[in-house]
Amino acid sequence: MKKPALHWQILIAIIIALFFGAIFPGLTPYVAWMGTVFIRALKMIVVPLVLSSLISGVANAGSGRSLGRLGLKAMGYYLTTSLLAILTGLALVNVIRPGHGLSDLLDSLPPIPGLKEKSFSDTLIEIVPTNLFETFSVNDAMLSVIFFALLAGVFITRLGKDHRELLTGFFNAFFELMMKITTFIIRLSPFGIFGLVAAMASEQTASTNLITGLGKYMLTVALGLAIHFLITLPAILYFVGGISPLKHYRAMALPVITAFSTSSSNATLPVTIGAVEEKAGVSNRVSGFVLPLGATVNMDGTALYELVVAGFIAQIYGIDLSFGQQFIMVLTALLASVGAAAVPMGSLVTMSIIFSAIGLPLETVALILPVDRPLDMMRTTVNVFSDTCATVLIASSEGEELHVKKGS
Repeated sequence: MKKPALHWQILIAIIIALFFGAIFPGLTPYVAWMGTVFIRALKMIVVPLVLSSLISGVANAGSGRSLGRLGLKAMGYYLTTSLLAILTGLALVNVIRPGHGLSDLLDSLPPIPGLKEKSFSDTLIEIVPTNLFETFSVNDAMLSVIFFALLAGVFITRLGKDHRELLTGFFNAFFELMMKITTFIIRLSPFGIFGLVAAMASEQTASTNLITGLGKYMLTVALGLAIHFLITLPAILYFVGGISPLKHYRAMALPVITAFSTSSSNATLPVTIGAVEEKAGVSNRVSGFVLPLGATVNMDGTALYELVVAGFIAQIYGIDLSFGQQFIMVLTALLASVGAAAVPMGSLVTMSIIFSAIGLPLETVALILPVDRPLDMMRTTVNVFSDTCATVLIASSEGEELHVKKGS
């Protein structure tokens, strides 16, 4: 009998855990340890994964000049649209405030130390670490880790050939090692998530407050994704590339439907390549480079979702995030979405990066996991559609004749 896909295993684990925690609350301490170990394992890999991923990526891009003109255009697009998605999520979570009024949940959530208020200037200054090795062990110093990784990656490309190739090979191997470890941990996630959700369910009742709060949280994520999918990306297509959004929507119908049903950018990739080449008229030279890169780097929907989750959890704790803390969230989400997007179930890993950056406990994700499946389908759809937008925009900028251009 074929083993069900990981996301179905997780969904089954969540459903069983909800019933187990509600019916047998006295037995949850015997399974809660699985959630604790899983969270500790995620925290263990965050720093080495981000460090190796960013150093390897920057060093490879710069030393081999593998990106070239197409790569620079693609990375410019990915960073711009991810930032726009993140700012959309940030605005909505501040306006809708889905976590407001849920303080009655605090009894079942891990306590957190008071978050230190920092001015914007202090936030910028503290990005530069004074002690690198101490930074690796500080929970809220993730931006410093990212800063050092980017700096190291850039200056590896300035070394002599022998040293450059040695260090680039080392960090490529280190990143591959971290991916193997991460994949192993993620394969155990159904057990960890079972422990987390069962423990949470044993201490919660399905109160009107909780149901309303989760409903507002889902609405915030869905609305943000809809704005990005229906307004932001079409506007970029129309005004930047002279692309007809309606023609592009029609041409990309199959990849969008496939992404929604599979919740996987990589599984959708063959369909996406076929659609942009046959329906939109993009050359294989462009689609064969931009789309595989986008499937692992461009995560607009995921970055927006993670910002809303962090804001939602902070509001439950009654924390009004300062401008400096929100800036950290935005910058960390932007860099993390690029740095660890290739990891299976990468949203759990990148969420741990964002939570660490602002001092929120990762255990609280158990609160939103029961409603995560439909949101996962929606954010993958946005990720894939954004990849197709990048491809036609870059093809247009290269002078290719497209079927989706205005007036064509």
